[in-house]
Amino acid sequence: MISKLLQHMVKHIDAFLMTCLFFTLLVGLFVLYSASGQSFARVYAQGINIIVALSFMWAAANVAPNQLQRIALPLYVLGVLLLITVTLFGSISHGARRWLNLGFTLIQPSEIMRIAMPMMLAWYFSKREGKPMMADFAIGGLLLLVPVALIIKQPDLGTALLIAASGFYVLFLAGLSWKLLLGSTVLFAASTPVLWSMLHDYQRRRIEILLDPTQDPLGAGYHTIQATIALGSGGIAGKGWLKGTQAQLDFLPERTTDFIFAVFGEEFGLLGNLLLLGLFSLIILRGLVIASQAQSTFTRLLAGSITLTFFTYAFVNMGMVSGILPVVGVPLPLISYGGTSMVTLCLSFGILMSIHTHKKLVAT
Repeated sequence: MISKLLQHMVKHIDAFLMTCLFFTLLVGLFVLYSASGQSFARVYAQGINIIVALSFMWAAANVAPNQLQRIALPLYVLGVLLLITVTLFGSISHGARRWLNLGFTLIQPSEIMRIAMPMMLAWYFSKREGKPMMADFAIGGLLLLVPVALIIKQPDLGTALLIAASGFYVLFLAGLSWKLLLGSTVLFAASTPVLWSMLHDYQRRRIEILLDPTQDPLGAGYHTIQATIALGSGGIAGKGWLKGTQAQLDFLPERTTDFIFAVFGEEFGLLGNLLLLGLFSLIILRGLVIASQAQSTFTRLLAGSITLTFFTYAFVNMGMVSGILPVVGVPLPLISYGGTSMVTLCLSFGILMSIHTHKKLVAT
């Protein structure tokens, strides 16, 4: 009886993907313990975040893809309405208007769009079987532009970047022309002066610091300089767990969230970084396999977008920490401390598992 219950509970969990996630989350708890100054309380809180996130993953894995397809449009509309509400009535914290006060709790509607955006575009293009027309891509681009513009206005450049990436991947996988991509790139380059003038002062400062962090070593460039020192001092094998001086002596800022990769790199070195990259690569490869085996346009586009967005998530954080990308406030997926991003990520992986395991059920 108990064995049958357990089999029923895990029948929609992909064993390979779950194993990779388990070891990655385990690595995250170890490095968080070090990054937090050996705080059991912080590790315990992250453990609770993981349990909640895995519960959401299990729930999403048990929802059939056709049900996800039915809620794509209502979820997108809800997300946009909440973003508009935040713009008008949202709570301001640290100069940004990102949260909506419901009285009993605060919610961040932009997190909803991380799931809703790829679902919406996958639903839209699934209704246009065959080769989509240019008008379809124009409408898809508009559907993407609206929430991204609202999130940039908050301002929250990191989240806007991830949502823009998730939508772009759907457009690309749906058959977006290379000629159009090249033309868009040229247009973007030509409009750089206009876009530069639209950025906030602190956003322009981030780009300037990217080019030369030493121009403000104790201010805007401090994060980048300390992170690169930590990564470089790790060498091949690292200084050892709990022995990273940049983190333990409190030189490294935001070391439990955005810059936790620097802590990991200092303590475990190049070999540890390769191990972590290997885990991320296995997760990404599994996601791409699931996308390639998907049975419908909706599931193929959604699985592909989720997988490539996870890649973008990791790439942006590691690039930010290593000094090749500007600091945009993107945590390292599955490693950085935080509940909201953990739930969003695990929800995405639950959708991937649903796409794979329900495919098997239909095939048999």
